[in-house]
Amino acid sequence: MGESILAQITLILFLGIGSQWLASRLRLPSILLLLVVGFVVGPFTDHRWVDPDPLIGDLLMPLVSLSVGLIMFEGGLTLKFRELDAIGSVVIRLISVGALMTWGLSLLLARFALGWDWPLCALVGAILVVTGPTVILPLLRFLQPTRQVASALKWEGIMIDPVGALLALLVFETIHHGLGEHGAQWTQFPTYAFMGFFWTLVIGGVAGCLGAGLIYYFFKHHWVHEHQQTPFALMVAVSAFTLSNHFQHESGLLATTLMGVILANQKQVDVRHVLEFKENLVVLMISTLFIVLSARLELATFSALPVLGTLGFLLGLLVIVRPLTVWVSCLGSSLNRSERLFLSWMAPRGIVAAAVASVFSMRLVDAGMAEAAQLTPVVFMVIVGTVLVYGLTAGPVARWLGVSNPDPQGVLIAGAHALGRNMGKVLQEAGFRVLLVDNNSQNIQQARMDGLPVYYGSILAEDLVDEVDLSGIGRLLALTPNHRVNALAALHFSELFGEREVYQLADTSSNTSKRDAFAQGLQGKTLFHESASYAELQERLQQEQRIKCTNLTDTYTFEDARQAMGDTLLPLFVIHAKGSLQIVQAGQSVQPTSGQTLISVSAS
Repeated sequence: MGESILAQITLILFLGIGSQWLASRLRLPSILLLLVVGFVVGPFTDHRWVDPDPLIGDLLMPLVSLSVGLIMFEGGLTLKFRELDAIGSVVIRLISVGALMTWGLSLLLARFALGWDWPLCALVGAILVVTGPTVILPLLRFLQPTRQVASALKWEGIMIDPVGALLALLVFETIHHGLGEHGAQWTQFPTYAFMGFFWTLVIGGVAGCLGAGLIYYFFKHHWVHEHQQTPFALMVAVSAFTLSNHFQHESGLLATTLMGVILANQKQVDVRHVLEFKENLVVLMISTLFIVLSARLELATFSALPVLGTLGFLLGLLVIVRPLTVWVSCLGSSLNRSERLFLSWMAPRGIVAAAVASVFSMRLVDAGMAEAAQLTPVVFMVIVGTVLVYGLTAGPVARWLGVSNPDPQGVLIAGAHALGRNMGKVLQEAGFRVLLVDNNSQNIQQARMDGLPVYYGSILAEDLVDEVDLSGIGRLLALTPNHRVNALAALHFSELFGEREVYQLADTSSNTSKRDAFAQGLQGKTLFHESASYAELQERLQQEQRIKCTNLTDTYTFEDARQAMGDTLLPLFVIHAKGSLQIVQAGQSVQPTSGQTLISVSAS
């Protein structure tokens, strides 16, 4: 028996993490693969390889609920108030008026498409108010949409979940209490809902503020060793979630989300390492939760669903409910038509909808409401359908609307000195977006006179990413004279651009101990050549060498350019025929061909 349990747990972990890895390789939404795998090892096999109910028992739903709370905490840690400057009113309307519209329209749609009784329609409509930040955030990282679109989707995806979960709870309890002789008292629902939201805001808000304050105070006064800060934050988040839920059901989601938001926007203590751990933990939780929840479903409940009605319900959510909700919420906003259309085509459902539907369906069936057994399969069909449709079409739609650049070719240049300005000017003239960052006012002023976009401040400033628009930029060139700053900048921006897209100048210092300190992958890729340090490149410019573009043809090849420019030729970039920019790395053999453009520094 013990070996069987261990085998199932191992299989869940293996399949969960394996699905995440395979999805990243195939560039597919990970949740789609997780659901498919869960179905295969659960209801689609004669002898279930994974059977969650006997495996976990009564702990299943509390663990699911707690995991969702921690997922919301991690989501809150990514929200910055600066992102709301232009889209704050849109986000507020999406999680208030938009939530009510989604509930009402989904309720009516379920009634006519599925033919359910009104109470069950009201419940499924409330559950589907939530979207899926666990689906949206990976899509945003892949699509790289405009700043306003990305901020609106991220804030809505995270903040709508506590609202939707609470609304679903209020509807559920109204139904559950009315299963006796007198039926549901819907006339009292507005008062009941008002009091529910009020106490959730009070209790969840207090719990979230106390939790964030406790973490802030302990971290600021160094009462927790650095290696213990992450488990300490985890302990406080779990405690706030449980305490809040004890006094008001489902208020724990608001508490943990608010905790994350408060900690993300304070400036006194560094919580980035906590966020990094939470991101890894969330990947593990999502991987296991989706497999567990989908594996416990029964095929009989799916076969009982009306095929045309279910497809009609899904189609109505995609082309009626979401577009109407977005257009009403965006009235009077600064979002343009393309951005509004893209927001209208992005509302996948995720782990919160799956967890809430699983819990409420099971409790209603146990209470004697047999038709509630159809709730979970319908919600899972919506999750699969929305993830499949949005996941596969979001990229083409975003590119068609002009709101996305999934492969940004622009460069962020650390250093607005002569080298950075010359390099930036050539790249800008070649059609690539550049942004120069420097904390030297004279360098910034000269770069502005050269017509280059700049940011006055340190490349290591935490607020840089929030304050500037990096759309269209996907690489970092760290060109400062300070190798330590270059290495730290590369480490910082590897989180945003990926390790493959951060570059820095070579360090030719004679002090090997300093170089060793930044070895073993703790720096960006070395630019151009092992000897191409800041001093070397500056000396070249002082010797009247210049950075220039050379168009290669069948009659003027790379070898011809090499012979014409001699030993001074140092390739920097290669622009391919389709307009992509290749950054030359140290030790890389470069052989540009006809139709490509070589950017190099040379004496002629």
